[in-house]
Amino acid sequence: MRSRQRMFAAVMRLLLKCLRLGRRRRFKLVRQVEQLWHYGRLCLRSLLYNSFTNSDVVLDSLFEPVYWLVDHVTRWFGVVFVALVIGLTSSIVAIVYICLLPLILQTYTPAWICWHLAYGHWNLLMIVFHYYMAITTSPGYPPQAKDDLTGVSICRKCIAPKPARTHHCSICNRCVLKMDHHCPWLNNCVGHFNHRYFFSFCLFMTMGCIYCSISGWDMFRDAYAAIERMKLLEKERLQVAANQTYYQTPPPTFSFRQRAFHKSIVYLWVLCSSVALALGALTLWHAALITRGETSIERHINKKERQRLQKKGKVFRNPYSYGSWNNWKVFLGVDVPRHWLTRVLLPSPHLPHGTGLSWDLPPCVTEQHAPLLAI
Repeated sequence: MRSRQRMFAAVMRLLLKCLRLGRRRRFKLVRQVEQLWHYGRLCLRSLLYNSFTNSDVVLDSLFEPVYWLVDHVTRWFGVVFVALVIGLTSSIVAIVYICLLPLILQTYTPAWICWHLAYGHWNLLMIVFHYYMAITTSPGYPPQAKDDLTGVSICRKCIAPKPARTHHCSICNRCVLKMDHHCPWLNNCVGHFNHRYFFSFCLFMTMGCIYCSISGWDMFRDAYAAIERMKLLEKERLQVAANQTYYQTPPPTFSFRQRAFHKSIVYLWVLCSSVALALGALTLWHAALITRGETSIERHINKKERQRLQKKGKVFRNPYSYGSWNNWKVFLGVDVPRHWLTRVLLPSPHLPHGTGLSWDLPPCVTEQHAPLLAI
């Protein structure tokens, strides 16, 4: 009897020890999980902590995969975009010469004929010249050696000298002098040496589209009404043909040439009007940037710097702005009054002021610009 009691007590003690050991192990496992959770949270916060983090940085981080995709798509499809611009522009020019020009020569007065011929060919010349120069002209790249450069930083991506106003293009995978943006329609970066060609192309293309839209408005209305009549007559013809034999079917009311003419007019007006609205808005945007003496990238940088200094009671002044009028003269390369004709209204391959490595006062600017900071 006593032996049974001793055995039962020994079994109960062993069971209690097992329960205590399991409870200790369970508590130890929970404690380890909590420690790992707190450690991982601390590591994540330490990696992501930045005193300059704000909503813009968070949005840029979230859209980083989208930027990567856009960069790679733009890099490989740049040639396709250029071919698309050339193809659409050529189609408009062909329609004007084949459809509109004979009509203008037959119906307009000699004065209006001279006006359309002179303005149309001048505008076309300016578009072709500036687009070709924007594509083929290098935007400018900083030298790899730092011997001749003073006061420059080092690019974190290409580990090369990075002068003022220079930024790294992720599509071209190199730094660009006075970079504005990478334009897929040019398959080229817009920088110091081709910025004027890019803006002039946008300006003259917008002017050309507006000219075609205004000049072809009456013909567009007539062509659209003719197409609607075509559809109505075609519907009536099919209804009549359903009740007649094959030999009694009437011939089509409009010939193929008439159909092609009216559809070409509608295509021209719709395309020119759409491009005029979209490209016109882009041109106005870049005109505002030029007036302020900054690029698209510098606008975002200056905006953040302006907000930062405003909190300290200071005012930000753009060191590369010489006043609205002088900014345009520097951008267009107008040194003397006759340059408005020879360098702005006529095709001109003149180089911009400066080398893009340093930013001295241009010769066309007589007044000193405001300092960088003002209390």
